[in-house]
Amino acid sequence: MIYMFLTILALLAGFVLEAVVLYFLLNMLKDAGAVRQNYLGKEIPVSAGISFPLVTLTAYLIYGLCGQYELGFHVFLVGIMAISFLGFIDDMLGKRDIMGFKGHFKALFKGRLTTGGLKALGGGVIAFYLALTNPTVISSISAGEIILDTLLIALFTNMLNLLDLRPGRAVKGFFLFWVMIVIIGMGKIDWMLMAPLTGAVLYYFWIDLKAGAMMGDAGSNVLGLSLGYLCVINLGLIPRVLILVGLLAVHIYTEKYSLSQTIERVRLLRILDELGRGQVYDKSAEDN
Repeated sequence: MIYMFLTILALLAGFVLEAVVLYFLLNMLKDAGAVRQNYLGKEIPVSAGISFPLVTLTAYLIYGLCGQYELGFHVFLVGIMAISFLGFIDDMLGKRDIMGFKGHFKALFKGRLTTGGLKALGGGVIAFYLALTNPTVISSISAGEIILDTLLIALFTNMLNLLDLRPGRAVKGFFLFWVMIVIIGMGKIDWMLMAPLTGAVLYYFWIDLKAGAMMGDAGSNVLGLSLGYLCVINLGLIPRVLILVGLLAVHIYTEKYSLSQTIERVRLLRILDELGRGQVYDKSAEDN
């Protein structure tokens, strides 16, 4: 009961901290010219997702002051801050002339390192670090599990990046996968680890839905990595393998076909995708 009460407080803390951080951050991004046209042609702040690791760090500091901080949180915190930094570099400096894993690695083999390639390579190293230092099995982890977990974290990280093409889509995907992991894990989840980030994403959701900002790779990478890490530390071997197979299938599919066009064609997916932002579309269309 006490643990659940503390989790709810942590969730609320993440929600409130995100409101404060975004209030200043969005104005800062606008003043700095860190804006980009969305798919409707409207210029909005980009890389607003750097707020996620900042809020998580602040919440963990509060944990420490209250005597609730666990050393295992170190690993997760390092992971989300590092992947957000790589995403921020891609958001600010990246060109969009090369897309997809295949394109970035093809450029790398030709001697050209793109920001997307840097993000992919760095993301792989971060995923390996998280898999190798998994506090739940570090004393008995096998080489096979390290490879499995590295791929799981890396592909989940990119999965949320693939979803972040329309307002609210990545956040909906985040919560959908979140619920799936909780169900598969039968509720045995490290709630305190994820509570501040989840609260932050809940607040950010309404801003994303009304196209008030783009989380960018600086945010979507954090969401994806956190889902992968949640699988690694809470789920058994078979569920992790099955989830990895699903992620591989999606990535192979998206190398050939557009995920957005697929969502448009499948009625149920289209309804879920548009849920909560129909009026935003109309208003944005009028503005343009």
